[in-house]
Amino acid sequence: MPRDVESVGVAEVGVPLRQLLTAVGDPLVDVLAAPRGLDVEVRDVVIVDPEEESGSARDGDFVLVIGARGRAAAPLVRAAARDGAPAVAVKVGSESEARALRDTAIAGGVALLGVRPEVRWERLEAYAHNAIDNARLTSDADVGEALGDLFSLAQTVAAMTDGIVSIEDTASRVLAYSRSDDEVDELRRLSILGRQGPEQYLAMLREWGVYQRLRAGEDVVRIDERPDLGIRRRMAVGIHAGSQPLGSIWVQEGRRPLSERSERALLGAARLAALQLIRQRSEATAGPRLRENLLAGLLEGRVDARSVADNIGADSDRPAVVAVFTLRPTGSVDRSELELQRAEMTGLISVHASAYRRSALVTTIGSRVYVLLPELPERSAAQSALSLTREIVAAARQHLTSRVQVGVGSAVPTLDEVAESRTEADRVLDALVHDLDAEVATISDVRAQVVISEILTVLQGNERYRDARLTALHDHDAEHTTDLARSLLTYLEHFGDVKAASSALHVHPNTLRYRVRRATDLTGIDLADPTERLNTHLQLLLTKRTRHR
Repeated sequence: MPRDVESVGVAEVGVPLRQLLTAVGDPLVDVLAAPRGLDVEVRDVVIVDPEEESGSARDGDFVLVIGARGRAAAPLVRAAARDGAPAVAVKVGSESEARALRDTAIAGGVALLGVRPEVRWERLEAYAHNAIDNARLTSDADVGEALGDLFSLAQTVAAMTDGIVSIEDTASRVLAYSRSDDEVDELRRLSILGRQGPEQYLAMLREWGVYQRLRAGEDVVRIDERPDLGIRRRMAVGIHAGSQPLGSIWVQEGRRPLSERSERALLGAARLAALQLIRQRSEATAGPRLRENLLAGLLEGRVDARSVADNIGADSDRPAVVAVFTLRPTGSVDRSELELQRAEMTGLISVHASAYRRSALVTTIGSRVYVLLPELPERSAAQSALSLTREIVAAARQHLTSRVQVGVGSAVPTLDEVAESRTEADRVLDALVHDLDAEVATISDVRAQVVISEILTVLQGNERYRDARLTALHDHDAEHTTDLARSLLTYLEHFGDVKAASSALHVHPNTLRYRVRRATDLTGIDLADPTERLNTHLQLLLTKRTRHR
């Protein structure tokens, strides 16, 4: 396709592929390979099709391959790589086709982006062009300047109020604060250090409706001092975009009383801060989202380990562990509250994981949160991961009302094998579903449960392995309103202890003996045979599992 001469002139200055992806990204494309990282420079967007010869793309072009999917696109991917294109977008079909194209892209040193089947090419082209233009206007330098503006704003408000200022987001995390040689109280000190303030005082703020008022509107809220807690007088105002809360600005009184113009200064500062937070929001969320997508792709086998390692600055040849977290509500919790707690849990995981390893990745898949811990020490990889997860759970116990459970996968030698650690972590977590007292577990803690679960999964997927005699027993129970199958399972689970089994069923021991005898008469199963006994137990467990779903 002929290149638009005017568009080439506009696109002389390039932007990193990373910035283009943060603007386009999910849900249009997935990163399948990035052998040269995501900082390769993109200067233009071009479309090629199977009718074109090599040379349609140039160095710096983001190539959209139309008219060819899957393996049929491989020649165009190779041609784009030879022409110097930093990235190619292709619609892929099956997983095997994606793997083949990924290998082609890696060999050619070009980033491969998988385009979702439902995405229209003209839409992606328009978004990509806009992303390149917008990325130039919102470069990393601009974002850094915006962050600097918040600190400058905090310093300005401090000068206008004669107080000590902090700017926080809606989760009470400090975004910026003023420099001060004045006397800071314990709440201010702990807030800046990222630790929780005195719970008694925070509870009072909630009880007084301070947080509610800050979220509700622009009214400046005055908070009295609490000398018994070492807390000085404060003023605060909410930051809003329309009716949406974005954060708050707090002013602590220092050696001198707050000035008379403090309230007006806070109101004006809140409106300025709203503009700056909106400016930052797209960049602040897009970067982490890209990292989340990289991890999700790695765990699901869509992205090669080397590309992920290059983009997070990790050594792909060192041990890694995947841990999976989930919430177990302890009571009745509505969906919005559960989502809020899950977001708070994800934040806790991200902070702890990043503090432990800069290259750690966190992502959410369904209702579960996964963390990848790369570059672990070879001799103590598993123990290091276990210690960190226990630390996260301990923090969650203090901040969340729902319980947190974690399945920790075994350490794998390299990033190429993290999907195995993820699979094991999922199985371990599945085994904890009926044990709410357990918080953190590895395969060694729940091996028996995992083994039984795997066996039941095999039985469930192969109808020929099902025992017709036990199917007939369940049919008999349904037809005659009896409880022979459950009684037999309980008897086996209690190792033939009639007294214990009958107690669990709340029936007389003679009743249980009759039911077991009746069940064996109907099925012809010989419980004296250990093989028959094991098979019966597994078959009954399988039916229990499938009927409870």
